[in-house]
Amino acid sequence: MFAKKVVFHGRVQGVGFRYAVKDLARGFDVCGWVKNLADGSVELQVMGQKAEVDSLIQEITVESSVAHHIQSVVTESIPPLENCKSFFINRDPVT
Repeated sequence: MFAKKVVFHGRVQGVGFRYAVKDLARGFDVCGWVKNLADGSVELQVMGQKAEVDSLIQEITVESSVAHHIQSVVTESIPPLENCKSFFINRDPVT
């Protein structure tokens, strides 16, 4: 399995960004989560086959209805996510 952490910067909070990402993720064979961060950015952690993960990120950043809200993207590979079975909006307190 292949996992990535992606942080989206720009006007990505208060515009339905997390919900759009969750909806897009349904079309890919991936699991993980998306959440707001305290600095106004949005973090995505996603796991699946490399092609699926890369395609989802491409869809979000280039082809989605929320792509124009993104000013920059920081991506890094991370260890596989534990107990990852679905894709959800992480509502843990914003950190």
